[in-house]
Amino acid sequence: MGAKTAILAYADGDVAAVLKAAGEPRAAGTAELVARVLPGRGTVPTEGDVLAESTYPPEGITYAGSFPGVDLLCDRRLMFDRPSELPAYLLEAAEGRRVVLHAMHSASDWLALAVWEEGRLRRSLSLSPDGGIVENVGAPFPFEAPYWAGDRAMEDYALPFHPLDLGNEALRSFFGFLLEGRPSPEDVDPDEVPLLGFALTHDGAVRRPRSGR
Repeated sequence: MGAKTAILAYADGDVAAVLKAAGEPRAAGTAELVARVLPGRGTVPTEGDVLAESTYPPEGITYAGSFPGVDLLCDRRLMFDRPSELPAYLLEAAEGRRVVLHAMHSASDWLALAVWEEGRLRRSLSLSPDGGIVENVGAPFPFEAPYWAGDRAMEDYALPFHPLDLGNEALRSFFGFLLEGRPSPEDVDPDEVPLLGFALTHDGAVRRPRSGR
């Protein structure tokens, strides 16, 4: 599996419904979003891409889109071993909206996800076969149930399921699309969701990515 993500979203409601209808991101709103979420860092516009190719940007690049009801950012500096420790300013930028963090890396089979609602942490999970379960906070979402029940178990694997399998299912649940596997007709087509690109010119208050990512 080669899926990698580093996604942060602020949402008023159903993200998938917004992304299905997404046209071009609002340029001014997207630039303001990037400035708010990456304070102290200089950026300049650069070439954008579609969501399918943007979930794990190159170092120093941010892909983002501000749409009616959803603000979406992809930046590998938003990857944290313990997603519950997302910096306060990133939560404050949500302004009361739902916050969804999704990060995974195929090189280490690592997955981290977290959701805040009305400023309160609802769920945080971080695990990999080498590191084990680093964080498991809050009640699992319904889509997690077959994984924890052992229905997705893999023979001779260090965890009760493959983190990337759960990560892909979380993408569908949170954002309405898959990076791997066969999409359904109801899924968002990530090749049809454009994002704007921003290149880092200087790093202010650097938030280091997860070690080795």
